[in-house]
Amino acid sequence: MNIRKVIPKESVCVSLQARDKQGIIEELLELIVRTGRVSDRKAVLKAVLDREKKMSTGMHHGLAIPHGKTDTVDTLLGAVGILPEGVDFDSQDGEPTRIFILTVSPVNRSGPHIQFLAEISRMMNRQDIREALLATASEDEIYTILTGQ
Repeated sequence: MNIRKVIPKESVCVSLQARDKQGIIEELLELIVRTGRVSDRKAVLKAVLDREKKMSTGMHHGLAIPHGKTDTVDTLLGAVGILPEGVDFDSQDGEPTRIFILTVSPVNRSGPHIQFLAEISRMMNRQDIREALLATASEDEIYTILTGQ
């Protein structure tokens, strides 16, 4: 899985401003929208929020991977944001969430979506990577940590 194809540099934010779950999702979605690759922002937001209502995407270790599927995107898209002080995201471990990776994908293509989630989950299981992401002060550094570029 080529993370650079899913998450361009422009879709990385080192200091999210939102302080709640929906605000975080909307802020990350805006990063994707700015790339010009989303035809219907409202439909994408609805897909992600509907998925979130079924079960929180707040994981362990301060990580959340909100995601959704919609016909309004042609390919798997993503954004990454950091909120060092954390926010309640209904995580599985009950801890504040600090690292957010939003993905949206076409309804009819599940392979890349599942592959990306597996790759990101493997990467985020590493404490050194999570710590490096939280310690960085620039979008370029986050991008380098995630992509090796």
